[in-house]
Amino acid sequence: MTNAIAALAQWDTPTICNALELVVPNRRGHGFTSKPFVLADADMPAIVGHVRTARIRARAPSEKSAEDMAAQRLAYYDYIANGGEGPSIVVIEDMDETPGYGAFWGEVNSAIHHGLGCQGCVTNGSFRDLEEWAPGFQMLSGRVGPSHAHVHLVDFGGEVTVHGMAAKDGDILHADRHGAVIVPKDAVAALPEAVALCMRREEPVLAAARSEGFDIAKLKKAMGSAKDIH
Repeated sequence: MTNAIAALAQWDTPTICNALELVVPNRRGHGFTSKPFVLADADMPAIVGHVRTARIRARAPSEKSAEDMAAQRLAYYDYIANGGEGPSIVVIEDMDETPGYGAFWGEVNSAIHHGLGCQGCVTNGSFRDLEEWAPGFQMLSGRVGPSHAHVHLVDFGGEVTVHGMAAKDGDILHADRHGAVIVPKDAVAALPEAVALCMRREEPVLAAARSEGFDIAKLKKAMGSAKDIH
């Protein structure tokens, strides 16, 4: 299963979404992000891994003591490092009324998470320290911001929702500059053939559209041919 999951990184996230429409048609309308992100590296290839989750707030201080917050933060890092199968991708829901008021992510957290085997993060919150960001660690974030304000963990390991995508611990997530999608575990093995089928069906239409003298008659013929490809 690990190799099969890793192999999905060779395709972009829209291609994975197309293939999922064939393998699990009931997932066509949900399971993916539906709002734009700011990325740490728009040219970085797709990442795929097992989800770790957390929830944060930043607008007001935590009611926990400094000692309790420090202990919780260490427990969270242990969860990132040892909480399940790797590699991991963390999905963090910012619960403030205005998400991204304070940044959980910057030079330090990107370096820590990258060092603990995490490939990246998907969050509706904010990030900063763009020039000091850990190379190779991807970020799909709601915004860029200057301050961490009162950012603190609320909890971790539960179900979260980021930009319309619900995620829970242990899910398989595929993400790139287009957004992110949850891949059902029982769909992983069937996705490569579904990707190949999608490409075979697109080929005659694209070839016609790019050919000299393309017109509606050629389009109708190409679409008819595509429909018969299985």
